[in-house]
Amino acid sequence: MDLPVMPPVKPMLARSASEIPPGMHYEAKWDGFRAIVFRDGDEVEIGSRTGKSLVRYFPELVTGLREHLPERCVLDGEIVIAVEGRLDFDTLTERIHPAASRVRTLAARNPASFVAFDLLALGDDSLMESPLSERRAALAEALRDSHQPVFLAPATDDLALARDWYDRFEGAGLDGVVAKRLDLPYRPGQRVMVKTKHERTADCVVAGLRHHTSGPVVGSLLLGLYDAGGTLQHVGVCGAFPMRRRRELMTELQPLVMDSVAGHPWESWTREEAHETSRMPGAPSRWSGKKDLSWVPLRPERVCEVAYGHMQGDRFRHTTQFVRWRPDREPRECTYEQLEEPVSYSLGDVLSPRPHHPDRP
Repeated sequence: MDLPVMPPVKPMLARSASEIPPGMHYEAKWDGFRAIVFRDGDEVEIGSRTGKSLVRYFPELVTGLREHLPERCVLDGEIVIAVEGRLDFDTLTERIHPAASRVRTLAARNPASFVAFDLLALGDDSLMESPLSERRAALAEALRDSHQPVFLAPATDDLALARDWYDRFEGAGLDGVVAKRLDLPYRPGQRVMVKTKHERTADCVVAGLRHHTSGPVVGSLLLGLYDAGGTLQHVGVCGAFPMRRRRELMTELQPLVMDSVAGHPWESWTREEAHETSRMPGAPSRWSGKKDLSWVPLRPERVCEVAYGHMQGDRFRHTTQFVRWRPDREPRECTYEQLEEPVSYSLGDVLSPRPHHPDRP
């Protein structure tokens, strides 16, 4: 491989903002694996955000990139998988599997797509120092005739339309809007873009905790919601506490610590077979590796309010943020019914060339 921009390349990053800023270039924020794609003839490399190769996990995508990308190019984008018209991050993570046979089976069942939103090199030319306006125009031209599994990310300079996307596209599994300056060169690893993500709050039962890596203070709180059948389901964790607050929480929660998991709603987690059908905080995964996933059971008697972005199936997609204790709430009131559901929206409509591609005639 001999390109004007060679791997590894760290992707350009974004800082968070509560409002979509005016006067910029806007794109939807994709919920997938960020990837830098390099193609030089038959050679294709897919670099992750950390620089590791993703080629072995997406064989069908490698084939599609060879068919639909320019002969020599470097693109920034997102690997996504859609299930029933909506992005599905869980299905995407299943691809990171050591067995090639398993990867091939999953690729045939739910093929991945690549959504491109930046062009770093084309032919013999590096575009890293070119403004975004020029890179975007060149990208739109390069992908004019592409189709599954390669898509051009919808983009607009219209703030009103960006706000509309922020509201509507969530129903297809996208989680916000990214804003970029049109005069912006490509800056690997720098937070020079702006992301505005959905954020909501929910009241959850605190039913367990994990210790921090530094010692016997709170690392994270394990959260639960009651389903329609009255079962307390694990929905995620909240963390990111200052160290002083971690110590305070350990003191506050000490009266709720149980001597064992006997009688706890999540008692079954101690049985290995239970992890085969449920996603539980004590379950090992390819992502956790050797990380200590042991937990301390708490009597499920306290309720806290947490901020979250969006749900992935029946749990929070990302780590939530602690907002406050809710002594005015009973644990049994913490049900899935309180969660706001985005209006359903098809991912196919998001990626449709019209009306969302201002770069195309």
